[in-house]
Amino acid sequence: MKMPQNAFKAALKAKQKQVGLWVSTASPMIAELVASAGYDWLCVDMEHSPGDVMTAMQQLQAIAPHSSAIVRPPWNDTVMVKRLMDIGAPGLLFPMVQTVAEAEAAVAATRYPPHGVRGVAGSMRGSQWGRITDYTTRVTEETCVILQVETQSAIDIASEIGAVDGCDGVFFGPADIAADMGMLGQPLHADVWARIMPAAQRLMDQEVPVGTLVTDPATATDLLNKGFTFVAVATDTGLLTKAADSVLAQVKSGLKG
Repeated sequence: MKMPQNAFKAALKAKQKQVGLWVSTASPMIAELVASAGYDWLCVDMEHSPGDVMTAMQQLQAIAPHSSAIVRPPWNDTVMVKRLMDIGAPGLLFPMVQTVAEAEAAVAATRYPPHGVRGVAGSMRGSQWGRITDYTTRVTEETCVILQVETQSAIDIASEIGAVDGCDGVFFGPADIAADMGMLGQPLHADVWARIMPAAQRLMDQEVPVGTLVTDPATATDLLNKGFTFVAVATDTGLLTKAADSVLAQVKSGLKG
């Protein structure tokens, strides 16, 4: 058995627009439900969800037949990254990368020595328990590493973060950037995007794929048309909440007496 190609990473390299969805429920059933809708990629979130390594693995198993997946670990933590790669995470989105050194540490966590610090396991899901015969020689090539910029100071060095060897893309986190700018809860504010867009454009000029999460479809479409390569356009929790609220409101508004 040979290491399969990472379709999401290949699409980023080819500058193909990738429409994604955030998965925060820690539920493999919901992960399968949304993955089968046809999104190009899904992010299994562990930073802001109750999920653990086991639920992340179950979600990856549910997503795999339908879509590409990346996992956002709770932090830029070498031990957690090792465990996520061992369960077969095809890509990682590292939160709150603030410096070039932190970016380099993120990449190193995904690499075996002498190029990194990932511990070497024997039989594990990532290599299909040793059945992928070229795993150790190709896992670096097929693992997607995305670095997340979430503060104004990180925006200022986004170009340097994107230039780190092994970085496959830079992801802007507008919710945290808005909070850092004193506009907590306003991720779509024009001032937030006025701060983000020049840095995003510099990365695009460097041929670095740029992504984000916005839950307004019009904004998501606009960003993709302006050169963003990968944009998550909704969250599973948000979709479920809105649908549940909408149906209830419709029925209650039509009740008589």
